[in-house]
Amino acid sequence: MLEKPAPDRKPSSLNTALLGWYDRSGRDLPWRKKGSARPDPYHVWLSEVMLQQTTVASVKPYFAAFLARWPSVAALAAAPEKEILAAWAGLGYYARARNLIACARAVAASGGTFPDTEEGLRALPGIGDYTAAAIAAIAFNRPATVVDGNIERIVTRLFAISEPLPGAKPRIKAQLAPHVPEDRPGDFAQALMDLGSGICTPKNPNCLLCPLSEACAARAAGNPTDYPVKAKKAAKPVKYGTAYVVRDPAGRVLLGMRGPRGLLAGMAEVPNTGWAKEPPQAKPPVKASWRVLNAPVVHVFTHFELRLSVAVAEVEAAPAPEGLHWVAPAELDKEPLPTLFTKVLAAAGVALPP
Repeated sequence: MLEKPAPDRKPSSLNTALLGWYDRSGRDLPWRKKGSARPDPYHVWLSEVMLQQTTVASVKPYFAAFLARWPSVAALAAAPEKEILAAWAGLGYYARARNLIACARAVAASGGTFPDTEEGLRALPGIGDYTAAAIAAIAFNRPATVVDGNIERIVTRLFAISEPLPGAKPRIKAQLAPHVPEDRPGDFAQALMDLGSGICTPKNPNCLLCPLSEACAARAAGNPTDYPVKAKKAAKPVKYGTAYVVRDPAGRVLLGMRGPRGLLAGMAEVPNTGWAKEPPQAKPPVKASWRVLNAPVVHVFTHFELRLSVAVAEVEAAPAPEGLHWVAPAELDKEPLPTLFTKVLAAAGVALPP
């Protein structure tokens, strides 16, 4: 059975302290509106998709660039997929970009207006429980219970929830739900996000500045960094492969395109062997004198670590082999090139656009 909030944790007490702090100290972010003005749902949705597993500092320039090129969901829905993927390149977790395109087109097809309920939002491509709750609360003032990683940390500390994550997620949400104010649910959610980002941090939380310190069970016990409790993760498996960087006398490099499904689907790539638990054997894309770099490129995905050997070669000017195309280094920023392959090109000494 879930514990009931203690008397000093009444929703009104938490809300008053937290929202007062937010009004004074909340971050000014380009997708936010403070006060009675409601933010554009397109801005909220775009920022929330970009912020998944990414930092605010990393997202800001991408958010500004997307709005400059595609100021509305209709404009984004009408844009070529390759352009959107190229603009996303470097932000990582590329399934989000593909879902972004699918969602924009679904919204545009239904009249260009986002649904204003959690249920309606969850029906859109790429929008799960958290994102639906965040958009509903922030853009539409719905009393949704928003729980991200920062909020999980705060709630587990407030109520000393010792059940490990991810199993504790339902309890965290149930414990927080009674405290969501009907009049300012979006500000409440964003206040918690800011609190977790700047004060109730994973290490060295600044309890002296926390507006909820008097209500915090973990602070009272002197052990806030014991929360949240997380289940032990297994070590990431390692996969191997080889990437082939081919240059012609003009300095152009050969690139290909990945298929429509699977990891990094639809993105540009340096020709490679693919990757597996054992180094795969495959023919290079062209006949040449190959030189293998001493150190592999290491890239960590969500579920495994990749170690790519990098082989480089220079060839005479010739048409690109089937399935590949030549790209000048100055034009690489127009390709939907993920971080993995920009790292490969950089390791091979290719001058990348700033």
